[in-house]
Amino acid sequence: MTVPPMPPMPFRLTGLTVDRIRTFAVALPAHRSFGVSGGATAVAGRPSVRVLVQVSADGVDGWGEASPTPAWTYETAESIVTTIDRYLAPAIIGRPVWDLDGVDSAFDRAIDRGFSTGAPLAKSAVDVALHDLLGRAAGVTLGALWGQRRRETIELGWVVSGQSPAEVAESVAEGRAAGYRAFKVKIGLHDEETDAAAVTAVRDNAPDAPLWVDANQAYTVPAALRMARRLEGLGVTAFGQPLPADDIAGLRRLRDGSPIPVALDESLCHPSDLATFIRLDAVDVAVAKVQRGGGLTLSRRLCALAEDSGVRLMGSGLTDSDVGLAASLHLFAAYGIDTPVDLNGRQFIESPYAGPTVRVENGIAYVPDSPGLGVEVDEAVVAELAVDVLEVRP
Repeated sequence: MTVPPMPPMPFRLTGLTVDRIRTFAVALPAHRSFGVSGGATAVAGRPSVRVLVQVSADGVDGWGEASPTPAWTYETAESIVTTIDRYLAPAIIGRPVWDLDGVDSAFDRAIDRGFSTGAPLAKSAVDVALHDLLGRAAGVTLGALWGQRRRETIELGWVVSGQSPAEVAESVAEGRAAGYRAFKVKIGLHDEETDAAAVTAVRDNAPDAPLWVDANQAYTVPAALRMARRLEGLGVTAFGQPLPADDIAGLRRLRDGSPIPVALDESLCHPSDLATFIRLDAVDVAVAKVQRGGGLTLSRRLCALAEDSGVRLMGSGLTDSDVGLAASLHLFAAYGIDTPVDLNGRQFIESPYAGPTVRVENGIAYVPDSPGLGVEVDEAVVAELAVDVLEVRP
């Protein structure tokens, strides 16, 4: 596995140490509802909480984001805030900002990995903020910081949120009107017939569009094999996480029998997880996802391992707001991911805290050219949006 080394750090960076870390749980407006097999992740008209993290060093700030999604993983807004404030932040105060590998080790000592990365969303938010801070202090983008940027734009996929054929047709039409040319369908929310009907409706309304599906661990092996055979005739390019994340034997059986590539998402909490699936010849596609993978440091390792092993890479996110969107774009651009990706935050939520930020036009996201992440965070707006998620409720 070959991760390109960072270029030599300017003297200013080598002397910077972390002196403050702050968390802000912010309530962001949601303009569409969105659900996965585990439940709703956004509800139209109801604020969606994200946790923004500010890391400071000698007057320079960097920002990261965690997207609590209890329907998808075990971390909540409350747990993310307390994990960062009480465990991760104390573990790295006074540590050199550039020592990202040392930060990762300190995180593992504070919150052990276990079977997963161990609080990956919380760790990711701090790691991304450190990257943003480094880029801002050096006056360069993350691609320049890494010495690796292969793309200037990333194509986004429109997430189809309807289930009935009529709802699906309406969603596809909305996406096409917004300039999107690729579609992703969440399945596993209902029975197999309803799932298949939803995918068929997308194909009927977008005959030539790239199309992939994501089951978010909803199926058994027999059900997933039945669904894969149905999907083959619809030109589906990838079957995302059909089985529970820890069902390694089942995923091997499914990969052997599926007529379409199986993409692993929730199964890849750490680069070592991908190494296991590669050794077992049990992976077709690895999904790069910054928050699930514990941040940019570990996600770069996972992407490099996939690339060196000949495993296809796809990109995805967690309905991030603009800070998380930018982090993912820099990662995907670094590794040249050229297939449409699921970075759907703009489709479902707003980011009123962001001033100059990521440009998205006709389903194409432009990788930021400003230092760090390239997103200017308005602290006054963050303060207005902040909510106390630890408030004791009756």
